[in-house]
Amino acid sequence: MFFGSIPAVITPFKNNKVDYNSLDKIVNHLILNGSNGLVPCGTTGESPTLSHEEHKQIIEQTIKISDKRVPVIAGTGSNNTKEAVDYTKHAESVGADAALVVTPYYNKPTQKGLYAHFKIIADSVKLPIIIYNIPGRSVIDMSIETMIELSKIKNIIGVKDATNDLFRPLLTAAYMKNEFCYLSGEDGTALAFLSQGGHGCISVTANVAPKLCSEMQLAWREKDIQKAQEINLKLAKLHNSLFLESSPGPVKYAASLLGLCSSETRLPLVEISKNTKQSISDCLKSLTLL
Repeated sequence: MFFGSIPAVITPFKNNKVDYNSLDKIVNHLILNGSNGLVPCGTTGESPTLSHEEHKQIIEQTIKISDKRVPVIAGTGSNNTKEAVDYTKHAESVGADAALVVTPYYNKPTQKGLYAHFKIIADSVKLPIIIYNIPGRSVIDMSIETMIELSKIKNIIGVKDATNDLFRPLLTAAYMKNEFCYLSGEDGTALAFLSQGGHGCISVTANVAPKLCSEMQLAWREKDIQKAQEINLKLAKLHNSLFLESSPGPVKYAASLLGLCSSETRLPLVEISKNTKQSISDCLKSLTLL
């Protein structure tokens, strides 16, 4: 079972190439500050603009750098089923602990199509599969009924829920007959998600505030609700600032202020505004991270 604070790791760039030296710095920083796992090559890692070779190399390097200190959940999703199968097989072959597979964006498959997509991927490997349901980016929403059917496949073991619907994990669990891992995909409601039966959060904010994010998750597991609430309140403004513009633009700027990497993103993402930069800087200072 995966749990706690799991950063959706940013992909650092330098002159439009992957900056593997900075990736090393970032991964070690996240682990040393209490992160409970890592997700390379997700949306926050700008997977849509990575070449196939870059995608696979980043996953390999993240696994190598982490050196089994924490689980690595490789982002292997695609709206091309064949490509998703290839990425997932590769992740398994290089030692990933699980794969995070997003619902197919743009194609707009039916629920029957969603089931077939995930079943083919899961059947191609023995690797644990986590469904990534994010209607805001992929347009489609996997129904609870489809997720329950998919959970009957042995190696489909959980969901990253980015619907921001806090009834969803509770309702899903009420109908689910087998054990399932519920991970939030929304920083702002991560604590509330735990109260609805969640096990952790695949987090954007944890890239720049890994210790606070991991401490909040730990406080909840240790039943120190007051501490968890206090940390949650501290992080609220930062969560908001990191989504004033399309992610990961804001979080990469925050990482640059912390000396982890450059703020460079790939088109069609562009440099964030001065106002957003100021908001992020103010938040990091208020948390004494800067």
